[in-house]
Amino acid sequence: MQIAIASGKGGVGKSTITASLLYFLKDDYRLVAVDADAEAPNLGLLLGVREWEEEREHVGAKVARISTESCIRCGICMERCPYDSIYIDDDGNYVVNELTCEGCNVCGLVCPVPGTISLEEARSGVIRRATTKYGFPIISAQLDVGRPESGKLVTEEKEWAKRLMEEQGLEHMVVDSAAGIGCQVIASLGGADVAILIAEPTPASLSDVQRVYKVVQHFREPAYLIINKADINPGFTALREWAESEGIPVLGEVPYDRAIPRSMAMLKPFVEAFPDSKAAEAMRDIAERVKAEILK
Repeated sequence: MQIAIASGKGGVGKSTITASLLYFLKDDYRLVAVDADAEAPNLGLLLGVREWEEEREHVGAKVARISTESCIRCGICMERCPYDSIYIDDDGNYVVNELTCEGCNVCGLVCPVPGTISLEEARSGVIRRATTKYGFPIISAQLDVGRPESGKLVTEEKEWAKRLMEEQGLEHMVVDSAAGIGCQVIASLGGADVAILIAEPTPASLSDVQRVYKVVQHFREPAYLIINKADINPGFTALREWAESEGIPVLGEVPYDRAIPRSMAMLKPFVEAFPDSKAAEAMRDIAERVKAEILK
């Protein structure tokens, strides 16, 4: 089974919940974790990864190159570039800023000298594998600065994880999605068997989890909800009311607990660092429901 954990919003504790859920599932199931936030991966930190055992470059982005030999310095490319990625260097040459170039090739189309501007492949980032301190593998990725194709990186991560599942006889893939509803999240949810949504009881979090739920509906996946920091806004009932109206089962509520930021500073899941905390007790109950209702 492939489980995607998404939130639609950053800062709601999605990676923290994911790490703790993996901790409770590791003894009963053969797992592989996927950190699908290629722009800001951090799941490996919470799972005790100190170094990566294998890394693969992902090449797929395109950037423009201007030949200084045939360039007539007319400046049309710089005028027409929609991303303002072309500038004049100290020697008077027209140069492409690779960090902002999107590879759209507008410059190549408007250049009056054929062959002066070309599109060349560039590295988008790196995909890497490690074994967590708990014994199960994790696949992660790191997008290079200014590079597109974060969704393709996530897709490659999941393909690598699928191969590991086949080679090692693993049962379940747990995917920690990025925030928002962009390419990374779409790639995370695509092909999943179930989505677990994480939200906190605030209007902003409700709005964002509603948006990501529409993506889940597009893929026709069953969804569940975990309410994190459940007691920070006692009078806010709209989140649970929305879940009930949509028929989304609530797996449980995790209270705000100072043990969680302390465990993050220790680079451990809070259920391991502070097993007797209120948050850990709530997370233990949620893990049991996941086993009974999702992984049955």
